[in-house]
Amino acid sequence: MSEERRLEVLRAIVQDYVRTSEPVGSKALLERHQLGVSAATVRNDMAALEEDGLITAPHTSAGRVPTDAGYRLFVDRLSTIKPLTRGERSAIERFLHGAHDLDDVVSRTTRLLSGLTHQVAVMQYPSLSRSRVRHVELVPLVGPRLMVVLIVDSGRVEQRVVDVGRDLAGAEDLVAVLRTRINSAAAGQVLTAVPSRLAPVLDEVTPADRPVAQAVVAALADAAQEESDDRVVLAGTANLARVGSDFPTSLSAVLDALEEHVVLLRLLGSMSALAAHDPESVTVSIGAENPYEPLRTTSVVSTPYGGAGGLGVLGPTRMDYPHAMAAVRAVAHYVAEILDG
Repeated sequence: MSEERRLEVLRAIVQDYVRTSEPVGSKALLERHQLGVSAATVRNDMAALEEDGLITAPHTSAGRVPTDAGYRLFVDRLSTIKPLTRGERSAIERFLHGAHDLDDVVSRTTRLLSGLTHQVAVMQYPSLSRSRVRHVELVPLVGPRLMVVLIVDSGRVEQRVVDVGRDLAGAEDLVAVLRTRINSAAAGQVLTAVPSRLAPVLDEVTPADRPVAQAVVAALADAAQEESDDRVVLAGTANLARVGSDFPTSLSAVLDALEEHVVLLRLLGSMSALAAHDPESVTVSIGAENPYEPLRTTSVVSTPYGGAGGLGVLGPTRMDYPHAMAAVRAVAHYVAEILDG
């Protein structure tokens, strides 16, 4: 019973400190929460929590604040993530479904997450390497030029204009046959498998038409191996300035780290890997748990979306974890629906 009560005291301290940013004392706990015990019992519980390294006294303050370990226990003991309200979910759906292309989806998603949580929103562009082919379109242009359009299940579109070595005027039947055969071989396939899947297509056309097919297959292979998708988009960096006092050293170190997109990509990748067994799970990395020194004064709440990348929020360890986790999970759900549609 005493352990459960102490966890309740810890929960109350976390909630009050997140809301007020002021160290929490036993008197405030008794006034704000129905703990059902005496002031002496609360003080004893706080002493035990401090001894266990879950709360600490900043400077000479009579109040206590959660440590990284305290936040971790609080997050781990969340039995469920309280869902967003119906109004919040409707607002998310309306805002995201207004997007007209992938860039707009990413931009809207980060702005939405930042606004919902008042943290820095981070989103990885859908990874081509993990995407599957939805459709390939071939569009004849002027003379020997042909536009090859690769559409993947993440919603991303890659275009290549190739010179096929001959005028395609009057070659509508050839283009239609190539389109059909290519889609038959590649649709639904992981992009990394596209080159090998398309190799037999070259054997199915006449020698005279083979240069056209080779140009198209080469363009698709090039698009499938594109590495430029390894990038992230951020929104709400100014939110960090609003809580600059939450960073014990220098906020500039955190801002510098945010500019290192490789660091953010690795962080999102490692957190997504932890959630690989459950695509709808939310991973939380708190303070010193972050592997990158400049971010060890921050917490990151992240989840994968649609098997294509990761998104989440970054802010101080004094974060409203239940709300951030609910917002990240809800937004990821809607983003996956849009990209799958």
